[in-house]
Amino acid sequence: MSRDRYVDFLRAWAIGLVVLGHWLITALVREPGGEIRAPELLATVPWTQWLTLGFQIMPLFFLAGGHAAGGSWARARAAGGTAAGWVGGRALRLLLPAAVYSGLVLSAVGICSAVGVDPNTLELVGWAMAMQFWFLPVYLLLSALTPPLHAAHRRWGLLVPVAMGAVALVADTLVVTVHTPYVGLLDYVLVWGVAYQLGFCWRDGLLTERRPLPAALAAGGALAFAALITLGPFPVSLILVTGQTPSNTDPPSAAMLAWAVAQVGLCLLTAPAVRRLLDRERVWRAVRPVGGASMTLYLWHMLPVLIVAAAFYLTGLAPEPALGSTAWWGLRLPWLLVLGVVLAGAVRALRPLERGLSLLYERTRPDPDFSSSSHYWLPWLGLAASVTALTRFATRGFAPDGRFPVLPALGLLLGTTLLTALRRTTADRNPGEPKEALREAA
Repeated sequence: MSRDRYVDFLRAWAIGLVVLGHWLITALVREPGGEIRAPELLATVPWTQWLTLGFQIMPLFFLAGGHAAGGSWARARAAGGTAAGWVGGRALRLLLPAAVYSGLVLSAVGICSAVGVDPNTLELVGWAMAMQFWFLPVYLLLSALTPPLHAAHRRWGLLVPVAMGAVALVADTLVVTVHTPYVGLLDYVLVWGVAYQLGFCWRDGLLTERRPLPAALAAGGALAFAALITLGPFPVSLILVTGQTPSNTDPPSAAMLAWAVAQVGLCLLTAPAVRRLLDRERVWRAVRPVGGASMTLYLWHMLPVLIVAAAFYLTGLAPEPALGSTAWWGLRLPWLLVLGVVLAGAVRALRPLERGLSLLYERTRPDPDFSSSSHYWLPWLGLAASVTALTRFATRGFAPDGRFPVLPALGLLLGTTLLTALRRTTADRNPGEPKEALREAA
């Protein structure tokens, strides 16, 4: 009962829309030679780019993440926890399921490569299974930065996301006008970090104590977005479209920042009504399982696409009207229903794996008071290796050029291993029963 149901709802809502959005825009075509091609709907049918305004919901996931992380770090800090222990535990919670998922997909890639599967097909499948990974490196970085970001929040409050947004606008201006290399990478942390930092402010009441503020955020962000896509150089699409320059997501642009601010404001405005709904146990019982399985849904939601592609497209059973035609859109409903049924079956089949990962996490997560001077580098090195590997998967897929990605696979294995080693290091340094109160606080 101490959990904020609305925050859990936002996570479930964001994941649900991400899954639905990816499925909706995924188009498959069977070539005369039997190979499967995935044309890009947003580029082929440009008006569909407007749909991304409804499906680009990740700002709310970062908002909810900041709300939860702010509370978790504040409790751990008050109980004597350290940044290394807290960050190591938060990172491991994400990395264990991501590493197992990656290991299974990479095993399949290795087998398919060994038996001579067409490299182009393997590359397409590897990209589809890694397309959602962009989120993990950014979220892990923000988790690692939580202690200093929260310290800045305690001192300066709302000035911190305002300053981050201002720096993001400067960086984006340099990217758009003079094409300064690498500066755009800052915006991955700054733009999504604004939503994350606003999560701290929301939890501490800074966004709700002034009644006009949520409406100002919603209206101001929406008006700024409209101005940037009509008078400025930015496209309407909030998802990457091949060949579109500048992009709103690669790196996150000023338009994406404006849309994130508008979403935060709308989220705060609707919070009272949604909370009243969530107080009804029947509604909450429908929402809670989605939140509990959010990582599984996020990681595995493209597997049904591959299963359906093999069952209906490779066999030639699927009807293939012209992309974007009325008949094509009419078939989207059965397409989504079939994918939903397959995903429900996959989630049920993965429950033993989820339980096993939960037990493994409890046995391997570091104690929140981890502070060994001789091993203090372990969580940060593990985090760096993991973020680098996940970034590589997100940009190149699990089978770049149809080949097994040896170095990223080793990097993720190294990073996860180093983070799981923290518990053993802590136990060697401080034998005995774990400090349960401190662990619960984290």
